Amino acid sequence: MGSFSIWHWLVVGIIILLLFGKGRFSDMMGDVAKGIKSFKKGMAEDDEVKPAPRIDAAPGATVDVEKQADKTS
Repeated sequence: MGSFSIWHWLVVGIIILLLFGKGRFSDMMGDVAKGIKSFKKGMAEDDEVKPAPRIDAAPGATVDVEKQADKTS
């Protein structure tokens, strides 16, 4: 029950290629790579997005919208 020799790994590799086919196996690896890239991109976007600061009025203060509109006009 020691480690496998190179011949064991070659036989396992040939069986895998026969089961999945050369095209399917490379397509699966490409899909895995795309998934990893999109995951990394998503994680980077999460770090960049920060919530906008919230501006609260002082307690008890009221703001008259019509007066504010007159000042800007």
